[in-house]
Amino acid sequence: MSAHSPTLRLDGRNADGLREITLNYEGLDRVDGSARFGFGETKALASVSGPIEVRPNLELPSQATLDIHIRPVAAISGTDSKALAATLKAILTPALLLARHPRTLIQVVGQALCGSDTGSGIGSAGRGWNASLTASLVNASSAALLNAGSVPMRGVVCAVSVGRIASGNEKEALLVLDPAEAELPRLSGSGCFAFLFSSVLPITSLNEADIPPCSLLWTNYSATTPFNESELHRARTLAERGAQVVWGKLKESVAWMEASSTGKGTQPKRERAGQQQEQFPESESEVDDNKMEI
Repeated sequence: MSAHSPTLRLDGRNADGLREITLNYEGLDRVDGSARFGFGETKALASVSGPIEVRPNLELPSQATLDIHIRPVAAISGTDSKALAATLKAILTPALLLARHPRTLIQVVGQALCGSDTGSGIGSAGRGWNASLTASLVNASSAALLNAGSVPMRGVVCAVSVGRIASGNEKEALLVLDPAEAELPRLSGSGCFAFLFSSVLPITSLNEADIPPCSLLWTNYSATTPFNESELHRARTLAERGAQVVWGKLKESVAWMEASSTGKGTQPKRERAGQQQEQFPESESEVDDNKMEI
């Protein structure tokens, strides 16, 4: 992230700064893979089961059935949760090789672990899910799929959120990466950006040497006041840089899982103070390199 962005945020971050990223592989019982992902206090948990037997009414003859459920931090799943589940299904489907396991079921369950400060993630009808929590759910789902290693993948989906702070004295609104819940009242717009990272995609101008190309799969960026194509492009560019950081954390976690499964690896050292840190707890899951790209 650039060191020249102005420091105007409540927590002292630069406009293009992410909060501390945490990633834990939970090892939940009776699922094939599970992971907890968070930007700061905005955390989500996801589990993956499959391929498993599918009910006849859900069976697809040419590919696996992808079934996604989203659970709020409190209460029962409502309209907002079901709408977000449909969105995550659309986001994750391009990353999965579902034709490899026809007539089976792959089930992803996402659980919000925050959101009480904004109404997002607590099952309140019409309150929606804030963009950062949506991004955490996407990343937790991707990490759980990597942890399972049982679902063939053509790439990995990474997501971040972008917020918009309007200013009447500036020609352009200030865009900030990964807004925290405390920053939401200041925003005049926000959105989640989800990218597919895969080596089969064409290289873009933003592509780093050690990071595969990515393409934008989905965004719900919107604002309370009109914005133009230039602003949307700036938001996408900012989000892509943030998504590359998330991809790097997922790659590090996969490398650690591989080393852990052979008994030759040690937990990665934490980065220097002031930089983002990740957590990779012990896991017995193995990762099949032939089934996924990262």
